[in-house]
Amino acid sequence: MAKVNEILLQMKRNPKDIRFSDLCKICEFYFGEARQSGSSHRVYKTPWRGDPRVNVQNNKGKAKVYQVKQVLMAVEKLEVDHGFKK
Repeated sequence: MAKVNEILLQMKRNPKDIRFSDLCKICEFYFGEARQSGSSHRVYKTPWRGDPRVNVQNNKGKAKVYQVKQVLMAVEKLEVDHGFKK
């Protein structure tokens, strides 16, 4: 499996071609274990108020583009607002 930095770079360059397993690896690194993972969806808790979750969905082994973009925004918010650095 690819390293977190490599996956993030790939997500930024081409969000259309991201494996679901790689997106889950990023979410687990930044947000911890999924609080829901029994179906095609995985839900990760975020440390801020408002919409405190990241929801990702398996689409035949690939991640959905809009969800990849949402994860990228959540990671950026976590790094900027909460001082999380990899």
